[in-house]
Amino acid sequence: MKIALIGYGKMGKEIEKIAVARGHEIVSVIDIDNQQDFESAAFKSADVAIEFTNPMVAYQNYIKTFAAGVKLVSGSTGWLEEHGEEVKRLCTEGGKTLFWSSNFSLGVAIFSAVNKYLASIMNQFPAYEVSMVETHHVHKLDAPSGTAITLAEGILENLTRKDKWVKGTLIAPDGTVSGTVDCEPNEFPVSSIREGEVPGIHTIRYESEADSITITHDAKGRKGFALGAVLAAEYTATHEGFLGMSDLFQF
Repeated sequence: MKIALIGYGKMGKEIEKIAVARGHEIVSVIDIDNQQDFESAAFKSADVAIEFTNPMVAYQNYIKTFAAGVKLVSGSTGWLEEHGEEVKRLCTEGGKTLFWSSNFSLGVAIFSAVNKYLASIMNQFPAYEVSMVETHHVHKLDAPSGTAITLAEGILENLTRKDKWVKGTLIAPDGTVSGTVDCEPNEFPVSSIREGEVPGIHTIRYESEADSITITHDAKGRKGFALGAVLAAEYTATHEGFLGMSDLFQF
């Protein structure tokens, strides 16, 4: 399979290693300095492009990739609120293909399924209050993380006493704390911590006066995310539309 890479930071380089090891060919690498290559023959020859950049440029990368007629896999977050409906419509009605996930880790896919199942059980026990904390490296720009938002939506789908998640506290890289975990009875807080080079930790907690129940996913590095992105690219090469991890892993 021919793969184009959009974004050549630490994730892009890890994806390249895994893709090549699995027998794929990297035909184009686009970063900040060669944006004109979206229009190149090499980029257009790709079966799939894999994009890991940042919230400010992800949407434009999507539009350029679609214009080149290339299918896309992306793990960029922070663009959904403003452009989500438009991008989904381009895939469901406009003939474009995007496989998007806030997190490509197999472990997170399993964790997400456990999260939904636990929420459905806890729906029967209103004495427990739910909350979430996510921790990431200091370079991460969006908070809460896209993965935390996806997990929060999974809770809302299965816990009928809650109909909204809200931003909780944010501990900034310099240690300053802003925000609050106080919220309305129909809401639950998602708090964020930015420290060091943490790849990603997500903890969901149900607490009552009697006890607490906690589940956590703790990423050890980028390798799991990169492998998941390549697996998603292999899937996307033969599928169309707006795709996600629930298509790739059907638990």
